[in-house]
Amino acid sequence: MQTLPDTLCYLNGEYLPLREAKVSVLDRGFIFGDGVYEVVPVYAQRLFRFDEHLARLGRSLAKLRIAAPHTDAQWLERCRRLVAALADKTGAQDQLIYIEVTRGVALRDHVMPADIEPTVFMMATPMKPATAEQRHHGVACVTARDFRWERGDIKSISLLGNVLARQMSADKGAVETILFRDGYLTEASASNVWVVHEGALLGPPKSEHVLEGIRYDLLRDLCEEAGIAYNLRPIPEADVLSADELLLSSATKEVLPVTTLDGQPVGHGALRGKPGPVYARLFEAYQQAKLTQSI
Repeated sequence: MQTLPDTLCYLNGEYLPLREAKVSVLDRGFIFGDGVYEVVPVYAQRLFRFDEHLARLGRSLAKLRIAAPHTDAQWLERCRRLVAALADKTGAQDQLIYIEVTRGVALRDHVMPADIEPTVFMMATPMKPATAEQRHHGVACVTARDFRWERGDIKSISLLGNVLARQMSADKGAVETILFRDGYLTEASASNVWVVHEGALLGPPKSEHVLEGIRYDLLRDLCEEAGIAYNLRPIPEADVLSADELLLSSATKEVLPVTTLDGQPVGHGALRGKPGPVYARLFEAYQQAKLTQSI
């Protein structure tokens, strides 16, 4: 049994050690997975693209018909308190803030109950970034059919499909499982996926099958600054398998090169199986964005 840390967390208006936090067994998050979450990266104790993360949290809550439990100012105050507490206790300057909101506690019934208070949980953890070796050599991924539910646009705590997909890659020593629905790229189990073709960065269009990663608009802006063409369009599986470069993006991975897919090297010519130039330019631009887009 794992020993839980005693770092500070927030639960329903109270700050307390994480190991002491408890929720009801009748919480609909526990019974139904009826809730949403958000993960905010923190660099040097500053929250990265915080407004964009709150906006996505608001969209997810609205789609589940859960009233927003806090104002933007309240979210910010709570996040900053948790960041400062973790830094004081562990020295961690780069962190992740996890926010979860469930519909609340009620007797078990599939129908959404009215007039119950949402459960709000927040915690800060040290960030575990990609290693220097992963950035230098790239990472391995596997592919699979996207067997998850149809509402990937909701950042739901119901993540069993993602857990099963991620385990498929973990079982093979890979870092991600890249998913295809009806022959077209959607995303990976815990990342967005990008294809580089003839110097252009391509991503799947925003839809109900894809979570709109915070890095969607960020990479668009970074591409514009770096003079890299950017386009969202349906991407057939064949285009992924023949890509010049493949990239992952997420809160922890930032942007990360995929150099092996299903045991085969990615890319062509001298760069086959190696991180490519588009990745290198976007990674550097991302580091600059961290300095200017954090509060």
